[in-house]
Amino acid sequence: MHALLICSCEGDILRSMPTPDPSAHRGLLTERIARQLEHDIRSGDIAVGTKLPSERELASQFGSSRNVVREVLRRLEAQHLIEVAPGRGSFVLEQSSGQARGYDALYRAGRPTVRQLIEARLPLEVETVRLATQRASAEDVEIMRAAVNALEASTDVVVKAQADMEFHDAVATASGNPVLRIMLSSISGMMFEMMLRSNSDPSIAEPGVPHHPEIFAAIEARDVELACERMRSHLMLGLRTYGADLDIPVNVMAQHHIDALLAESEGRRGGTRSEQSAPGGGPTR
Repeated sequence: MHALLICSCEGDILRSMPTPDPSAHRGLLTERIARQLEHDIRSGDIAVGTKLPSERELASQFGSSRNVVREVLRRLEAQHLIEVAPGRGSFVLEQSSGQARGYDALYRAGRPTVRQLIEARLPLEVETVRLATQRASAEDVEIMRAAVNALEASTDVVVKAQADMEFHDAVATASGNPVLRIMLSSISGMMFEMMLRSNSDPSIAEPGVPHHPEIFAAIEARDVELACERMRSHLMLGLRTYGADLDIPVNVMAQHHIDALLAESEGRRGGTRSEQSAPGGGPTR
């Protein structure tokens, strides 16, 4: 999976990235703000019943637009972390006992590393793709195809990570085994955090290593052994390419990378504005 291909040379990664478009910048900013507020709520730093600052105040606090804040609030509401009361504001909800004891909370407490996540995913995802290749319906195949196409077509890091996650969820669904799907779903937060990094890293296109299109082709061809081999090779690549990042907690790595991408995006946006403001539309001297 693309989520498993981290390069420690972050400066080289960022210099080689294309200029981000405004929607990509908004996506990264939304991700960073949502992660911060989610952490503060789940950790208890923002107490149950607390009224969050207004959209305007949050936008000022995080240096974002109100549209970005609205998207963040919608996301937190969908996770049942807050209640948005029209005319009154947004209030932090009490988490159910199931939420409080869920895998996500355990993961955040345990601070698992990239290496540990790869080690856990290898047996799970290889068996999942084996069953999916045998059992996928025509509808399952089309859902996987759509996810691969979306992943390959987008240049937006967040959109690519979402499509990446959709592909792996589609494979899990196609396996026909709800236990496997639940197990993978329980680590989907960590997987998505790694996908944010890997989908902005040009080193993932290592020659000869199968990625989503090749894994999907094997599934579509109903070649069980090839699908398993390609998934295994895909995941194992992370152990060869992560370097020092292998032993960094996944959430810490993701936060550092989001911050770095946003800083680079701001720099590029600033440079573009300078060029546009120069006489004749050329770059400033």
